[in-house]
Amino acid sequence: MNRDRAGQLRRNFHHQLESVLAGEGLRTETGLDDRTDEALWAIVGAPPERHDELVAAAYRAFAGQLDGSNAAAWRAELARKCDTARE
Repeated sequence: MNRDRAGQLRRNFHHQLESVLAGEGLRTETGLDDRTDEALWAIVGAPPERHDELVAAAYRAFAGQLDGSNAAAWRAELARKCDTARE
């Protein structure tokens, strides 16, 4: 991932994190992957006492997007499902 793309994703992530912490939803077309979006959505409507743990989970999910591990996990799951369907 190039530096400009990573920077834009970081800005988008932080903007979306601020949005969900304010009790708002997420925008579409942010470039964030499904795992990161799901982690951010988990914050919406969660009681404030859970925010620290959920924010940490969102940061972990976003780190997985940046390092490619979310995509690798998705590809592995897809391959497993395809193998199961062939059996």
